[in-house]
Amino acid sequence: MFTGLIERVGRLVELNAAGEQAELTVQHEPWASPLRTGESVAVNGACLTVVRATPERFTCHLLQETLRRTALRERRPGSALNLERALQVGDRLGGHFVSGHVDGVGEIVRIDRAGGDRIVEVRCPAALLQDIIPQGAVACDGVSLTVVGVGHDSFQVHMIPHTWTHTAFHEARPGSRVNLETDLLAKYVRRCLSAPSAGGGELTMERLARTGFL
Repeated sequence: MFTGLIERVGRLVELNAAGEQAELTVQHEPWASPLRTGESVAVNGACLTVVRATPERFTCHLLQETLRRTALRERRPGSALNLERALQVGDRLGGHFVSGHVDGVGEIVRIDRAGGDRIVEVRCPAALLQDIIPQGAVACDGVSLTVVGVGHDSFQVHMIPHTWTHTAFHEARPGSRVNLETDLLAKYVRRCLSAPSAGGGELTMERLARTGFL
């Protein structure tokens, strides 16, 4: 489990995708407590297991399914990668709960400036868009962001200067593809409301109350 607050921006050293199991190696600034073999780390929002580590470099194994479902396969040596270690008991939860299980891939279609801030529009599959709501949370390449608008095939997020400059997003451009994970709560609510016992149909306050959400 993660929070979507990026701790380091690493650089891809190598992605060896040959065979059924790929290997990804990342260079990074050292942590006070180094990564250990067997530890979980989110790389652009994808939860991976460390199989080898030094204070400034680690290697993870990736299944072909992980490569298929994420944009990691499109990264090249030198690409910036968002890194976050797994949440520990007692840690502050400053973002939102992020599982590290990427739901799909979106594409940045527009980046606008608003003073020092950035407003980023991301096009995504309809299956993901149904779980994205204004003022809700979404993880983009592992970064916890608040949704400010939702269109028919895209959504917008607002980034303050600190988020923009201290994550890999400072290298993003229109056309860049990003890993997306929608809010866990939104997925569970939709699942409950789509169950036969919930009655189906339009989402109303009455339905929310009847199914125990109010």
